[in-house]
Order: sequence, then C-alpha cells, then structure tokens
Amino acid sequence: MQPHQIVEIYTDGACSGNPGPGGWGAVLRYGEHEKELHGGEADTTTNNRMELTAPIKALECLRRPSVVRIYTDSTYVRNGVLSWLPKWKRNGWMTSANQPVKNADLWRRLDAAIGGHQVEWHWVKGHAGHPENERADRLAVLGVQEATAKATAL
Repeated sequence: MQPHQIVEIYTDGACSGNPGPGGWGAVLRYGEHEKELHGGEADTTTNNRMELTAPIKALECLRRPSVVRIYTDSTYVRNGVLSWLPKWKRNGWMTSANQPVKNADLWRRLDAAIGGHQVEWHWVKGHAGHPENERADRLAVLGVQEATAKATAL
C-alpha cells in the first residue's frame, strides 16, 4: 500500500471594510504540483466568511482522500474546527449561549469538505513574511478586486 501524498494548503481571506466586499485565496501544493485558487464576493460579507471560504474551496477541489496540512492565519477558523465545531454539531448548531452559530452555512460546508481527508490545522502569523501565506493573501486581495470590478461593471 502506497502512503498518501501530503497536500499542503495555505489559505487567507480579505475584506475591503469589514463588512464589505470580500475575497479569498488558497495555494495548494502536492509534491511538485502547485495550484492557486481565488474568488470574491461583491456583496457585503465579512472577513470571517472569506477566511472560511478559502479552505472550503481548496478542500472541495481535492479528488481523492488525502493527508492535508492546512495553514491559516485565522484563529477563528482553526479554533472553530478544532474546538467549537464538534460542540456545535452536538448542540444542533447552537452556541453554548444558546444562540445560532454565526456562519453555520459555511461551517457545515467546511465540515463536509473535510470529509474523508486526514486534516491537520496549522496557524501561521499573518503578514509576517511567510511566503505561501503572503501568496494566499495576495490571491484574496485579487478576489476582492475582481469581485468589486465585476459589480461596478454591471
């Protein structure tokens, strides 16, 4: 049996104003192969929604169960996955204060996207010169710019 190839994913989200138009970016590395993904939301969104969208989109493009290392500068995403998500699922997507979970649509989608993968979550300090995190940040900003340009062209 061959060991799984490790997929490294670097993600970031950005907002022009928070809330405001947003973008997300991801850099995927699988052996010698690299892929960049980005997108945006011209409507009002939040930084947290964009931070969640980046790993969702990256995981959804994987074609087979993989060992995945996700690097994010979002403590919201990392803490959510590692600490809060199991409790929210048990509590019917309610917080410990009995309030609906914010961004539950994206948390459900992320939970489904993790699916058959073996995922390790790593936090990296944002804007600290980490090359792949900086690339993901530039992609997220590009996502904001493209979404904003599309909206103003309509």
